[in-house]
Amino acid sequence: MTGLMCLTLALYFETRGESVDGKLAVADVILNRVEDPRYPDTICDVIKEDSQFSFMFDGKPEHMNDPVAAKEARQVALDALNGQRLGITSTHYHTVEIHPAWASAFSLDGIVGNHVFYTNETKHK
Repeated sequence: MTGLMCLTLALYFETRGESVDGKLAVADVILNRVEDPRYPDTICDVIKEDSQFSFMFDGKPEHMNDPVAAKEARQVALDALNGQRLGITSTHYHTVEIHPAWASAFSLDGIVGNHVFYTNETKHK
């Protein structure tokens, strides 16, 4: 699977219903991880990393059944890969409905849409 396809899948399942900026913010997190030596160096390996992206570990097949959302996710993925990024430093995010234990260890960057973003400034993942 190509990096474009992996990023498209992640955006489809993690940001469906979000604004373009919400999608780009999640794309930034994934691409920031690719660029960070603490994380895997490919998009596909980043999203497949154990328990990092819920859609990969929910036991459901990854079928993009909404063609409009799939097209938008692919376009945002292409845009992000071509340099259209928000420029945030975030390496983590979660939905506004939860507050994971790890969140207090990282620097809060802000909220975009339904996601809260953080930068991991520690030496650990």
